[in-house]
Amino acid sequence: MSFKITTLGTKPAPSVDVYSSRGPSNSCPFVLKPDIIAPGTSILAAWPPNAPLENFGSQNLFSNLNLLSGTSMACPHVAGVAALLKRAHPDWSPAAIRSAIMTSSDIFDNTKELIKDIADDYKPASPLALGAGHINPNNALDPGLVYDVGVQDYVNLLCALNFTQQNITIITRSSSNNCSKPSLDLNYPSFIAFFSGKGSSNESRIIWEFQRTMTNVGEGQTIYTASVTPIKGFNVNVIPSKLMFKEKNEKQSYKLRIEGPSIEGFGYLTWTDVKHVVRSAIMVTSPPPSNSIYLFTII
Repeated sequence: MSFKITTLGTKPAPSVDVYSSRGPSNSCPFVLKPDIIAPGTSILAAWPPNAPLENFGSQNLFSNLNLLSGTSMACPHVAGVAALLKRAHPDWSPAAIRSAIMTSSDIFDNTKELIKDIADDYKPASPLALGAGHINPNNALDPGLVYDVGVQDYVNLLCALNFTQQNITIITRSSSNNCSKPSLDLNYPSFIAFFSGKGSSNESRIIWEFQRTMTNVGEGQTIYTASVTPIKGFNVNVIPSKLMFKEKNEKQSYKLRIEGPSIEGFGYLTWTDVKHVVRSAIMVTSPPPSNSIYLFTII
């Protein structure tokens, strides 16, 4: 009989395991999924004391604890962090908490390289596997900026997805839902754009334009500057590239434009001031099997 031991300092870590859920979302491909990754492999977790842990012949082994792996192990880590953030910031909405978790996450492992995807032969994980990154609770406490979302924003998305009024009423629990401004462009802390070309420079260029609004949850006046990691085959622009906040809870907006004939790639938009790093994943991929995409313009 041999006993397993805890090994510290494993490199590279963390990484995206093979069982991790991957995007894009089937029900709403216009919102980049997954949001985040968290510890989920060999997690010491509670176990029903009346359920056998192991079987040795006719002998059952019982325990109150078990080492488990899966997204059901990662989810409680994120839920716990969200609860801590709500305690620290009781005025934050669920969307603000989600934004803080996503934009403050880690995209580098303990070798200072991009987090790898085990299911993709240890290549750098794209946002369709990694989401925004690996959760970092301490960073999430002070994200600097958040992407907030209100009820009407969600209603606009549901309307654009062709949900019926009855469907929307079931979700919102309200009979008064305004569908006058349907939009697939939710104020989300990440971006996903679809390009159907083959990467030829002779093809028509496609432009995706996103509108985002950020809220300053830091203290006092500050200036944020945007930077974008290059995505091969695409031109990515941020307008404006600087945002000046004069006070806490002030909101400022910007546009992100992605242009190119290529099919796939990913990068990151990062807003920084003297203290904070606010990072959003950008994923460019082939379109889902649907003809309902109407956010882009072909020129």
